[in-house]
Amino acid sequence: MYQEAKEMYASIGVDVEQALTALASTPISLHCWQGDDVVGFESGAGALGSGLAVTGNYPGKARSIDELRQDLEQVLSLLPGKHRLNLHAIYGDFGGQKIDRDAIELAHFQTWIDWAQAQGIGMDFNPSNFSHAKADDGFTLSHPDAGIRDFWIEHCKRSRAIAAEMGKQLGSAAVTNVWVPDGMKDLPADRQGFRQRLSDSLDAVFADKLDAAHNIDAVECKLFGIGSESFVVGSHEFYMGYAQKQQTALCLDAGHFHPTESIADKISSVLMYVPELLLHVSRGVRWDSDHVVLFDDATQQIMQELVRCDALPRTHIGLDFFDASINRIAAWAIGTRAAQKSLLLALLEPRAALLEAELSGDYTTRLALLEQAKALPWSAVWAEFCQRNDVPDELGLLAKVKDYEKTVLSARN
Repeated sequence: MYQEAKEMYASIGVDVEQALTALASTPISLHCWQGDDVVGFESGAGALGSGLAVTGNYPGKARSIDELRQDLEQVLSLLPGKHRLNLHAIYGDFGGQKIDRDAIELAHFQTWIDWAQAQGIGMDFNPSNFSHAKADDGFTLSHPDAGIRDFWIEHCKRSRAIAAEMGKQLGSAAVTNVWVPDGMKDLPADRQGFRQRLSDSLDAVFADKLDAAHNIDAVECKLFGIGSESFVVGSHEFYMGYAQKQQTALCLDAGHFHPTESIADKISSVLMYVPELLLHVSRGVRWDSDHVVLFDDATQQIMQELVRCDALPRTHIGLDFFDASINRIAAWAIGTRAAQKSLLLALLEPRAALLEAELSGDYTTRLALLEQAKALPWSAVWAEFCQRNDVPDELGLLAKVKDYEKTVLSARN
């Protein structure tokens, strides 16, 4: 089936082997927080706050670093290609000690770096500006209280330093993404004041220039959140301008915009003004609900734009969802593989023929080629990719997940 598919794609000018090489060299950054419902390992960690919510209570949640790593290893065994780990600061190896966010150090994450080294994968990092007493009123880096702002500035600065060491030790730059939940449920009287404080705080966070070979800074916008329905300080316009001014990467989260708004259309514009792009591939259903990513139109359009813009070398792809209503291993694997399948479909488009038709004004041929590509046997190419990487194909994935649930997850309850 693969050889037949390869010949069919060749007939429209698509080199399938070249597409598979590109797919294999594009890692997806796996978000650690899917494994334990965004709890982390801080001593005395309380309930999830700052407008974040995880629904469901499926058995088998990771309760320790060892269990989370065990689950991540299982997920990696189900994914073709080499990937990355995206770690939040609350997941440090704190050894049961009470370490506040403004006191985290490399030592608290060295075992994670060692683990990633053993797995042969890179890491990304995030300061955790949420679910903390100093964020309970909805503000962190834009807080009116200078003392609270300084606390979060220090946390973010330490996070950047830790990430840079991760990148240095692993030989692959860590993307350090700064997101804050700052906003208001009702109408503010001084939007400008909050945004000026956020800008000043970010300037302080990024004051130390780190080696881009080890650390890549990113900032992330949001439309609204629970408890910040009327006003979010870090809007898209704010961070688009800030990333352009500072020449940081800009993070576009698929769940952080209006439900009818696609981030696919933003990619080509954003990349004209910022050096790199970070994508949080998610699936918001009516709001930023972070459902498991699917092989759907929205995900396919995102990947199509990355390929059509030749943006893969400047883009970092991560996932951001947390579903506790289903098997968490399945959620990770299905979501990651959906992103990979969407990317493969984009890589298998007859790009040269599409461009030729478009530039000549032959929109009939362009439309016909786009529809033709959908009907070609891409699934045979995906099956070949899975086989080459010694991971389950689509029909074998569920059995592997269920076996792990029976032998490992069920013993945790």
